[in-house]
Amino acid sequence: IMQGDIDHVTPLDIGEVSRIHFRGGSYIGISRANPTKDPAHLDNAVLALLRLNVSQLITIGGDDTAYSAMKLEEKAAGRLQVVHVPKTIDNDLDLPPSVDTFGFQTARHYGVEIVKNLMVDAKTTSRWYLVITMGRGAGHLAVGIGKAAGATLTLIPEEFTGRRIRLKSVVDTLVGAIIKRLSYGRLDGVAVVAEGLALGIDPADLAGFEEIERDTHGNVRIAEVNIGEILKAAVQKRLKEFGLKATIAAKNIGYELRCADPIPMDMEYTRDLGYCAAKYVLGGGNAAMISLEGGRFVPIPFAEMIDPATGRARTRRVDITSTRYAIARRYMIRLRRDDFDDPHELARFAATAHVSVEEFRRQFERLIEEEPPPLVLDPVVERDPGAVA
Repeated sequence: IMQGDIDHVTPLDIGEVSRIHFRGGSYIGISRANPTKDPAHLDNAVLALLRLNVSQLITIGGDDTAYSAMKLEEKAAGRLQVVHVPKTIDNDLDLPPSVDTFGFQTARHYGVEIVKNLMVDAKTTSRWYLVITMGRGAGHLAVGIGKAAGATLTLIPEEFTGRRIRLKSVVDTLVGAIIKRLSYGRLDGVAVVAEGLALGIDPADLAGFEEIERDTHGNVRIAEVNIGEILKAAVQKRLKEFGLKATIAAKNIGYELRCADPIPMDMEYTRDLGYCAAKYVLGGGNAAMISLEGGRFVPIPFAEMIDPATGRARTRRVDITSTRYAIARRYMIRLRRDDFDDPHELARFAATAHVSVEEFRRQFERLIEEEPPPLVLDPVVERDPGAVA
């Protein structure tokens, strides 16, 4: 379309699409083409749609597709109505905290099944798995999978918000977890790592990886940064400094999640979103993302989705101050602030690492400097039986 080609269009009728909500993948395929990089491509896309007698357009996808939809609507200048349906397993479009993008829960469901099996294999073979999940700019999928499956720990880029991620900090967090686990006699574990960590790591720490390929939207092709193997080698090297060894396997999951047949929740959700999108645009709606909040339709204007700092669609990140994340952290087995306050625990870890307590503290205590505060729940307040509901 952005080349002005209208000869490869296939009309779809009810007979062809009435059961597609059972299937994963995309019935019409996908394209990584980016019409926003060249004004001529945007012009071509608008004119091609008008030549096809299209007056209303519903786009489906993540932040890149949403941005393309915004620019297309802007270029059309009233000649097209454009609305966007949020679909990404990254769950990072700028929706309210309680609203997921469709596809996320399905991806999490199958991701949990994979991690559950890896946890059994890890215990059986006395090894560690580093499970790298999709999630370019946010750790929603990693936390969702790790917390539900009960993985040993989960690492996401939001832990390092506001600063460059140092590879050593990531490696030492993993090494600290392995040592802590070893101190209790366990040789196994599963760490879930969001692939977006690769984007935030200081370039100086990834010497030799500067010429990473980028896609047409300017994003680093994270698949080209084999962060799993990088972490595996670095963790094993760091463990060797303490006279320790661990069998570690890196495992990437993502493509097998985004193409999976949807779970019932997503089947229903897509039908709701699709109905609302069609009803909204046919009623004159325009320039908005479709959302369901508390079971009610809420259009989110494109203008409210733009991040002033980047001029692009705002990315929703994991809120590491939330109760949900605080609980996830407490379930993880990793070095924590209270470990360094407990002389008995600290002595146990130091002995496992074959160093003095003072040396262990010197090597690892910096990891807890930005640990979120412990979860504090307000006491339950008894409701006055005579109060008006």
